[in-house]
Formats: sequence, C-alpha cells, structure tokens
Amino acid sequence: MNRLLTVSLYAMLFAAGPAPAEQHHEQGDQQGMTRQARQVAGDLIKKLGSALKQALSDSGPEGAISVCRDTAPELAVSLSRETGWKVSRVSLRPRNPLIGQPDAWEQKVLRNFDEAAAAARNTTQLEHTEIVPEPDATYFRYMKALPVKPLCLTCHGTERTIPDPVRARLQQEYPKDRATGYYAGQIRGAVTIKRRLEATN
Repeated sequence: MNRLLTVSLYAMLFAAGPAPAEQHHEQGDQQGMTRQARQVAGDLIKKLGSALKQALSDSGPEGAISVCRDTAPELAVSLSRETGWKVSRVSLRPRNPLIGQPDAWEQKVLRNFDEAAAAARNTTQLEHTEIVPEPDATYFRYMKALPVKPLCLTCHGTERTIPDPVRARLQQEYPKDRATGYYAGQIRGAVTIKRRLEATN
C-alpha cells in the first residue's frame, strides 16, 4: 500500500476516537460512577441534615454552628475513607477560608449552578458529572448542588433572619465569614466528589 495512503488511513482512524463499543463502555462506566457518587453525596447530605435537626432541637441555632464546623468535615472525611474518593463541600462564599475553597473546575460548576438557580430551575436535582484530565491523572468528578432551605437561613441568611446571638457567635468563630446574605432557593455550595481513574503519562 502507498505509504502516504497508509499514514492518511491511520490518521483518520486515530482522529475518529474509540469505536462505538468502546464509547458505550466508557459511557456505561461514567453512568455507574455517577450513580455511586450520587449515593455518597446523598448519604452526606442526609447525615448532615439529621445532625443539624438534632442540634437545633437540643441547643437551638447556636448549637447548629458546631455541626457545620465540626460534624460536616468529619462526615466528609469518613466517607472519603470508606470510598477511597475525595469527598468534601465547597462554596464560592466559604464560611471558613481554610476549608471549602473550590478549585477552578468547581468554581465553574458552582457558577453554572447559580445561573440555573437564577433561572428558577429545580435546584434540588441540580448536579454535574464529568471526566476531567488533569496534569497528574484523569479524574471522574461529580458535584451536587446544596440549595439554601428555610432551615439554613438562621445561620446563612440576612440580618433579618439571623438572630443576634447567632450573629455574635459567627463573628467570634468566623471573623472572615462570607457565608451570609443568602435567600431560600439560592445555591449555598455543593458536595464535590473526585475519583482518580488513571495516571497521566
């Protein structure tokens, strides 16, 4: 076969990407990982919600602050150990600047979530999944939006919804707090899950 023709055919095959069967397998893998990530995110949200309700019942709104400060990171660490994935919560307006800072990819997704909320879409089902190549490896990434619920406004709302004792406690524990001024339905942040797939050569 003519050498030029051989090279051209090879280039066409290479540019075409995976065969349909391979593409279907990759899509199936991503769908399966999405289901698993959705379950993990749901577990975190459910456990955190239960802890918040218990704290509110036991010690009022001030007690709920310790749940977000201590219990939420502990739950995320526990799920990370169980799954082997990186599980955490991030926000464009984090309460604690030392944790919860989104990376560039997470910032983009969070902004998309904000746009969806502003367009009055159903934020309770808002999620995003993507296979993302990074310098060290390729990762499966998943984010589940955390919309602000009426229960959240006691600690994350405006001056009208945050009681004075809670505001004083927040100022004491979070002098650089940016996580207030929200209204119900806005996006407070997201559960983010990162799973390493393969190293980059």
